[in-house]
Amino acid sequence: MNNLFAQSRSHWVRYDRYEIKTGKTGKRYITPEKTAKPDIYNPLKESSEMVLEALNVGMLMMNRSPEDAVEKAILTFVTHYGLLGLMTALPTTPSFMDYEKVYLPKNHFIKAESMETEDYLALFYPFDQLDLVKKGIESSWSVSGDRTMVALTMTFADEPMAKTMSFQREYAEAYDWVAQQFKDWAFTLTTSILYYNDYDLIDEDTRNLYRKGMAAFGGIAPSYHIELLDKPTIYWDFHSLLLGIQMMFSFLLVDGEKPLRLCKHCQKVFLRSRSNSAFCSPRCKNQYNVYKSRGKKTSEED
Repeated sequence: MNNLFAQSRSHWVRYDRYEIKTGKTGKRYITPEKTAKPDIYNPLKESSEMVLEALNVGMLMMNRSPEDAVEKAILTFVTHYGLLGLMTALPTTPSFMDYEKVYLPKNHFIKAESMETEDYLALFYPFDQLDLVKKGIESSWSVSGDRTMVALTMTFADEPMAKTMSFQREYAEAYDWVAQQFKDWAFTLTTSILYYNDYDLIDEDTRNLYRKGMAAFGGIAPSYHIELLDKPTIYWDFHSLLLGIQMMFSFLLVDGEKPLRLCKHCQKVFLRSRSNSAFCSPRCKNQYNVYKSRGKKTSEED
C-alpha cells in the first residue's frame, strides 16, 4: 500500500461479537452484544484487506444477493474491523460535543443542516443512553460500573469525546445506513472500472455522467500532521473508520501497480498483481473457461 499513509497513531475499536437489534420505531441497528469484548487495533495495518472486504460487501448488494447473505457479510465485516463511526464521520467536525449544536454537511442519511446535540446522539444510542450532561458548549460524561469501559475511555482520553463515546457497548449504527455506505463504495468502484473498460463504446454525454459520479465521491478528509523522523513522515488522524476506509480506498483506486479489479467470473473485488490478471484466483479462471467452453458447444449443437 502507498506509504503516504503508512503511519497513523489513530486506533479503532472492534468487538468480538455484534448483533442486529430492532428499535421501538422498527428500525434495525448493529450494536455490540452485551458481553462482547473490545479490541484496540490500528486499521492502517490491515488497510488492503479491510478495503477489499468492504467493497465485496457492497458488491453483494450491487449483484442483488439474498438479504441474509448481505446481512451475514456486514456482521462479519464489523466483527473484523468494528462499526464505521458514522456518528463522528457525518458532522463537520468529530469534536461536535464542544459546540452548542451538531452541524452537518450534505449526506445520504440526515437531511437537516444542524441538530440539537441530544437529538443527534439519540440516533446512535437507541437502546441505552450514556450518562451525559450537555449545557451549551459544556458537556460532561461519566463511565462507571464497567471496568472495561472505564479503561477504554481512559485509553482514548486525548481523542474527541464523541469518538470515545462511539466505542462504548451502548453505541449502535442503523443497519440500512451501514449497508448503504458499503453499496456506495462498490458503486464508486464499478463506475471507475466501467468508465475505462467501456470508454470507446460510450458517447461523451455518458462519459460525463461517469465523471460527475466520481467527482461526487469524497467528503470530509481525515486530518494529518507531519513529523520529522528519519525523514518527513505523514501521520493520519482518523476519527471514524468510514473516513479511514474512504481514504485508503481512494489510494488503492489510483494505484497503477496493483489496481482494484472485478473478477471476470465471480465479480469479486481483488488487487490485480499483474497487468493482465482478469480473475481473482486460478479456480475462477478455470471455471470461467469451462463455462465458456460449454457455451460454445451448446451454440454449435444448436
